Order: sequence, then structure tokens, then C-alpha cells
Amino acid sequence: MMINADPLELAKFGDLAHRWWDTESEFKPLHQINPLRLDWICSLSPLGGKQALDVGCGGGILSDSMARRGAQVLGIDLASKALKVAQLHAMEAGTEGIDYREIAVEALAAERPASFDVVTCMEMLEHVPDPASVVRACAELVKPGGWVFLSTLNRNVKSFLFAILGAEYLLKMLPAGTHEYARFLRPSELAQFCRDAGLDLQCSRGLSYNPLNQRYSLGSDTDVNYLLACRRPL
Repeated sequence: MMINADPLELAKFGDLAHRWWDTESEFKPLHQINPLRLDWICSLSPLGGKQALDVGCGGGILSDSMARRGAQVLGIDLASKALKVAQLHAMEAGTEGIDYREIAVEALAAERPASFDVVTCMEMLEHVPDPASVVRACAELVKPGGWVFLSTLNRNVKSFLFAILGAEYLLKMLPAGTHEYARFLRPSELAQFCRDAGLDLQCSRGLSYNPLNQRYSLGSDTDVNYLLACRRPL
């Protein structure tokens, strides 16, 4: 079976793995947006006692915080170095209820269908060759009535200016080459992937950055970064 991953993308994040938990590193934006993502997830599906899966977990920023909210969390990724960093951080921080595996989401879907109350896939779809395949696998992994949370980048002129030119080249918030514009997904395209996978779209949120106060906020502006919440029908 073909692995739905880009070796160059895996290598790119592998090379940065040791900096994942440095809040002033290239991953600073992830640390800044994580409380917003986490609170939004919890507002729709409180995590206490839930089985949660974090797809494309990287160094475990979201996985770790979901476990601290009371979920039993499995984080999966294909970037070996990032996973080792995630495991090491969980040990050092004493985070309970968390496990990590190096496995493709499609392979896990074949192994453990309908196993999770909550499935998250954040900031990952724009890095894989076949994002629709990832969405299908997420839909297979979630229990009936469970939630799937997705986030990615919109594809339009504004997102190119803000997410690539602004964030990578002008403000240098991210390493140049982090994102490839052609892989960005319009909300309508991602919503169609969700519908095709049998998920019901519940709501969306936009994630905006204010360069003046250097803060992120959730709102209705989905022009650049956005999140979708879906449910698998009972």
C-alpha cells in the first residue's frame, strides 16, 4: 500500500524535531494557537474520559494538552524524530493517558475502525499528497456520534500573502518553505471531502493573527487559517 506522506515534508519536520517544545522556536505559532484549538474542541466535545486520536501529532503539543484535559490520547505520525520528541516530553512532563505510534492514519483505520470519540487532524492536511484519504481515514476511526476536528490553510490571494509571504518571509514566524501554496485547501473543498467520507459538518472557525499585538484569535474570518468540526452520524 502506498504511504500517503511526502518524504521531503517528513524530513523537513524531522530536522526541526529537537525544537518542537521550544516556545520561541519555529513552532512558536503552534504553542500560541494551541490553547485556542483546545478550548474550541472542549466546548463542542469535553475531553474528560474520552478516547482521542491526534493524527499528524508531530511533537505532541495538542496530544499532550488533550491528555491533560482528561482524555486517553493516541498521537500518530510518520516523522520518527518528532514522535521521539513527543514521547520524551510526555515522560519528562509526567503526562498520563498518552501514547504515540508511528503509523499511517489509513493503516490505523484498517486496524481500529470506530475506536475514538474524538479525532483531531490539525495543520497536517496541507502537507500530504492525498488529503481526502486522510479525511476518509479519520471518518472511519471515529465512533458513530463522535467528533472529527480538522484545520488547514485556505487557498486564495490573502492566504498566500499572509501565510507564505508574511509569515515565512517578512515576519519570519516560520521557516521559508514550510508551506506549499498549491496544497492549501478551500473550506468548500475540505467540506466536500468530509461529506464524501460520510461526516456531517457542524461548524467552522477562522484563526486570525494580529501582527501588532502578536496574538491569535478565533472568529468568523476563514480567509487564511480555519478549522472545521464534523460528526459521524449515529
